Amino acid sequence: MIRIDTWDETGGKMVVLEQLLKVWTFLFQNLIFVNLILSFIIIFFQRREPKSVWTWLLILYFVPIVGFLLYLVIGQDMHKSKMFRTKEIEDELNSAIRKQEEIILKSEYDEREDFPGEYADLILYNLESAGAIYTDDNEVEIYTDGNEKFNALIDEIRKAKSYIHIQYYIIRDDELFDRIQEALIEKVREGVEVRILFDSMGCRHMKRRTWDRLRREGIMTAEFFPALLKRLHLRVNYRNHRKIVVIDGKTAFLGGFNIGKEYIGLAKKFGYWRDTHLKISGSAVRAVQVRFILDWNYASKENLLLKNQYFFQPDSMMWGDNGIQIISSGPDSKLQNIRNNYLRLISKAEKSIYIQTPYFIPDESITEALKIAALSGINVNVMIPCKPDHPFVYWATYSYVGDLIDAGANCYVYNNGFLHAKGIVVDGKVLCYGTANMDIRSFKLNFEVNAVIYNEKTAALMEEKIKEDLKYCTLVTHYIYAKRSLLVRVKEQFSRLLSPLL
Repeated sequence: MIRIDTWDETGGKMVVLEQLLKVWTFLFQNLIFVNLILSFIIIFFQRREPKSVWTWLLILYFVPIVGFLLYLVIGQDMHKSKMFRTKEIEDELNSAIRKQEEIILKSEYDEREDFPGEYADLILYNLESAGAIYTDDNEVEIYTDGNEKFNALIDEIRKAKSYIHIQYYIIRDDELFDRIQEALIEKVREGVEVRILFDSMGCRHMKRRTWDRLRREGIMTAEFFPALLKRLHLRVNYRNHRKIVVIDGKTAFLGGFNIGKEYIGLAKKFGYWRDTHLKISGSAVRAVQVRFILDWNYASKENLLLKNQYFFQPDSMMWGDNGIQIISSGPDSKLQNIRNNYLRLISKAEKSIYIQTPYFIPDESITEALKIAALSGINVNVMIPCKPDHPFVYWATYSYVGDLIDAGANCYVYNNGFLHAKGIVVDGKVLCYGTANMDIRSFKLNFEVNAVIYNEKTAALMEEKIKEDLKYCTLVTHYIYAKRSLLVRVKEQFSRLLSPLL
């Protein structure tokens, strides 16, 4: 006998399926009309670059059904959306920005020996475009090994007295996260506030019961751009790629490492994981805190900007002498702030440029700036991984490397595992490192955060670490690049065509 409730449930599902089938049939039968509407929207209502427009038009007309679905999932343009608001701190920020601008323009900083006067224009740009306050009392530690970085992070977690704010793109439920959550649960039981913000796409393999267990322990969690029905990621193209930890307003971590065993070299596929992460102590921590809170407020609907305890000024006796600006970019930014910093630093180089990036898909301006620098006699060095974690991205990367080799740049392939470090060092004086790759996705689509550090000692140290990496690299010469097989060349060209979407 069939029960009534079972019949109703089955009947309801059949009705839904029939409706979906009707919608799909309508779209299929009117595919040309649908494509025309989408093309009209892409061309006239979205301010995309011509490359991106042509790529989408080709996809829509050559693979119409797949193209339509791709557009629904990754084709949305969110740069016009007013998603992140700083209303509560806007007046305070604007006041501080105007004061710094006035001081720099009057050259009052020039009297100070530690002020990087030659980069005053970049500091002003970051103040005006990104609201990035310049602070010069910071201490910076650089971590290039995952075990060292996470040991330092767990040590700082255990020292926490008031709160711990954590944000990662990827968190895996493995032995590394076991160590971190054990320390976090211990601090919660001591009365410390703990918040974890994670990206829905990056953490799609995490089980819900893990987050439920942490919440039962008293850890607050929030999901950035949660999936529809817990499975369908409609905003897959917009990922919160930031990796931030702020502890008690005194210490901040940001950089390339996510949380997972591969980041401490325990994944056979990648082997040793070479990355770069920064530990910052000083006034710049407050800017990192603001970045975390803006993302947390959006994802959790809890307004932390109204709580003064997250913005107190800690004792500065142990701080250093690094000048720092914290810059972010993504759909929440009017301008491509990180990309523009890279471009300005490249254009200001006089002697040397060192770039490390797992994905090298620069836009035309960055490509031309690097070629001009190399042709002008500047020592341009670009380091990429020897193995792909995303094949299309890797082959597009190799294609763009070829352009620089022709201009006389030194392009290296890192062979000692996987290179995931993200940043640039110029003239041994200034560096920009953080979460952003040297690619179009990081410049425009991902939510990213970097630190621009104006300090010769720190820049020289970072350059020294890069030169140590060169011992494990192969220089891609004209001869080596010219020996590429036909299959590799086809992969490169096909991937390059897709580069606006990668």
